[in-house]
Amino acid sequence: MNTPISRPISAGPALVDPFGRHVTYLRVSVTDRCDFRCVYCMAEDMTFLPKKDLLTLEELERVSEAFIARGVRKIRLTGGEPLVRRNVMSLIESLGRHVKSGGLDELTLTTNGSQLARFAAQLHDHGVRRINVSVDTLDEQKFRTITRWGDLKKVKEGIAAAQKAGLAIKINAVALKGVNDDEIPEMIRWAHGESMDLTLIETMPLGDIDGDRTEQYLPLSVLRAGLMDQFTLEDIPYKTGGPARYMQVKETGGRLGFITPLTHNFCESCNRVRLTCTGTLFMCLGQEDAADLRAPLRASEGNELLDAAIDEAISRKPKGHDFIIDRRHNKPALSRHMSVTGG
Repeated sequence: MNTPISRPISAGPALVDPFGRHVTYLRVSVTDRCDFRCVYCMAEDMTFLPKKDLLTLEELERVSEAFIARGVRKIRLTGGEPLVRRNVMSLIESLGRHVKSGGLDELTLTTNGSQLARFAAQLHDHGVRRINVSVDTLDEQKFRTITRWGDLKKVKEGIAAAQKAGLAIKINAVALKGVNDDEIPEMIRWAHGESMDLTLIETMPLGDIDGDRTEQYLPLSVLRAGLMDQFTLEDIPYKTGGPARYMQVKETGGRLGFITPLTHNFCESCNRVRLTCTGTLFMCLGQEDAADLRAPLRASEGNELLDAAIDEAISRKPKGHDFIIDRRHNKPALSRHMSVTGG
């Protein structure tokens, strides 16, 4: 592997949207491909993007550095599954240099855990200190059903390797009605018993998934009310820079997060934009409006055109999204899959 060359970054004006929100958090989808086919995220027979349409790892680094220069302090790498992208560690090493130099506060990633046993030590070596791992059930057969291709034992081995390497872990679980809702108390005890936070997420209406989302959708307000029969939940001001609202579980001593894009959206404090692996910038997860950064990126060796495209995009960042799931809105709100935008 070639040693990455760190380019000096000169600071530019901060990125501020029309509503006065500073954009300080960039989520970068390095691939739309994944080695799972989770039922709420993908169809089983997915057609992925041609490799020629993807930004190279060097281009992903260049765009990321353009955002760092404009005040982005946190970058999260996502997918698909980011660790299945060939040579992705070279990108992580390059971006990790900005954490070590103070240019970034945090470099992190969201993963399904399948490749963690292989890469955990390298992630820590390159400056990653915290990761999110998606685990929706502790039942091995149910895990296979939800992910279609996943192996829970392999994921747990990856989690153990990540903790051994010194990575803090937050478990993400999508709450699915009639699938894992009865397991949530057990998952809370498991995660907190292993010194991990747990965040519960409402299913989002993105992409055709070969099913009816109204059959999956579980409002977290309902789930939270049920949890209060077993646990004492106390609001706390803890933040990670993302959309989760956290509570302390008195009985376990651990943190429990709620991400509620439908029942109580988090748009008023949104500091995020999302870059896809093709160079498309989405200013809002729940809107189709987007900006092409690939063309200006490739049109010049300098960043003047890229910076102008980023400025124009941020000037169009909307106030929020309008996700709805009910019997009259059981089709996807947007045609693109979550794996394209970044989980």
